[in-house]
Amino acid sequence: MKLRNFIPLLFGILCTMGVKAQDVAIKTNLLYDATATVNLGVEVGLAPKWTLDISGNLNAWDINENAKWRHILAQPEARYWFCDRFSRHFIGFHAIGSIYNVGGIKNNISFLGTDFSKLSEERYQGYGIGAGVAYGYAFILGKHWNLELEVGVGYTYLNYDRYQCTGCGRKVGSGDHHYVGLTKAAVNLVYLF
Repeated sequence: MKLRNFIPLLFGILCTMGVKAQDVAIKTNLLYDATATVNLGVEVGLAPKWTLDISGNLNAWDINENAKWRHILAQPEARYWFCDRFSRHFIGFHAIGSIYNVGGIKNNISFLGTDFSKLSEERYQGYGIGAGVAYGYAFILGKHWNLELEVGVGYTYLNYDRYQCTGCGRKVGSGDHHYVGLTKAAVNLVYLF
């Protein structure tokens, strides 16, 4: 669905729900903002202790001439709140869907069977799907404002084409990878309606 069609659809859904206090929130993840990744989340109350959070992220810019970190990511999450929704402790069950084009990122990181140092010299382009579980806490800052901290772990299946360098189109292979580890990290600034 194109972004220009998504905004009116989202607005229409919110209007038909009869938006009331603490039924709907919009948010931005400050960690993504720090990496110039455009992001927006919408969270809707489903029951007294359940909400549905849907976040989307887009980074369509190159880091520099030799490095790419382009991606589109969607992460819907069902949340159970231990107190009232949008307040204090919660656990979340999220899905992950992404399309990516990344490479030329210098590093020496290898963690839980994933060798991120391969991104130093090669470029990977493909998609990922997965799921995970998260824990979070929402601090109430004011009548309409919250600050959320969240961390999640899970599994992601990655399918990719591998290229010799970040700027060239010479494909040198294809493959897949089964990633287990951090699947969500958020410091969300939240506005409640």
